[in-house]
Amino acid sequence: MSALEHPGIRKVAEALPPATAARIVVLPDAVRTAAAAAQAVGVQVGAIANSLVFAAVRDGEAAPLLVLTSGAHRADTSLVAALVGADAVKRADPEFVREHTGQVIGGVSPVGHPAPIETVVDESLSGYEEIWAAAGHPHAVYPTTFADLVALTGGRVAAVKA
Repeated sequence: MSALEHPGIRKVAEALPPATAARIVVLPDAVRTAAAAAQAVGVQVGAIANSLVFAAVRDGEAAPLLVLTSGAHRADTSLVAALVGADAVKRADPEFVREHTGQVIGGVSPVGHPAPIETVVDESLSGYEEIWAAAGHPHAVYPTTFADLVALTGGRVAAVKA
């Protein structure tokens, strides 16, 4: 099986427009951090869209929340909680991430999940002509634009850093 036939990558490719799916790159090494991804594809770390899965807690119930943030900074969970009307936003554990995305930490894509996930897109990503995101596997990435990222995810654009 080729890397592009991996189930996680295939689901992402199916969720992307064909022209974008054709640009998925499978790298020789895993790129589990924004810095590693930026180095591998030759861009600034800020042009990497980190897919951060959180558990948004509302009235004691946790629901998945995907925050697509620039690799240049961290998301402020208190700010994000206020943005989405959650009592708290907590980093999700690997099982929660896999359950809701079908993907593993380090390879979570903005798309290709079993069901839609509430998404917030970091406005800082709008400053880059091209953005790179994970493609459902720690070795796979793809380029996109800010506008396409927002449109594909149905995400809410907001400032996510303090």
